[in-house]
Amino acid sequence: MRLILGSGSPRRRDLLAQIGVVADDIRPPDIDETPLKNELPRPYCARMAREKALAVRADSDDVVLSADTTVALGRRILGKPADAGEAAQFLLAMSGRRHTVITAVAVRRGDRLWERDVVTTVRMKRLSDEELNAYLATGDWQGKAGGYGIQGPAGALIPWIQGSFTAVVGLPLCETAGLLQAAGYPVYQGDA
Repeated sequence: MRLILGSGSPRRRDLLAQIGVVADDIRPPDIDETPLKNELPRPYCARMAREKALAVRADSDDVVLSADTTVALGRRILGKPADAGEAAQFLLAMSGRRHTVITAVAVRRGDRLWERDVVTTVRMKRLSDEELNAYLATGDWQGKAGGYGIQGPAGALIPWIQGSFTAVVGLPLCETAGLLQAAGYPVYQGDA
């Protein structure tokens, strides 16, 4: 049995390593991530994780793990910003407010699929122009849903969260470990 990570995210690899799981192969799927008309953030996120898991080539006994992290401000999905200007728009929209981070995980083995999603409430402090510009200058916003990563410099902009920190980073470890175990993949084994 091999574990195939259907994600190119280095953060997801790092999180898996925290529970002693190392993917045998990394195969980021190439799927259309455009939300459907009037699609709400949570169903969108679950659909993305599921479609990613189903799009990865794998043998029938391989375990495929895919995930999607979506930042939502109300019903609005804040994807990965195209440029610094869009990142600034997202950050200003969240400034001084609460938003939701949804991470959906899908594990596939053969024809079976196990799924979970985790919803975390995050509060961003009110950003001054100086803080916003300093953060944008780090480039840390690139390739991150909502234009920030809590595990990097933006951590200083987040006074509190309610929910799963690892889900905000990109992979809820408790739920992911449970899904892998349900699929028959050994977690917490070996030297640990």
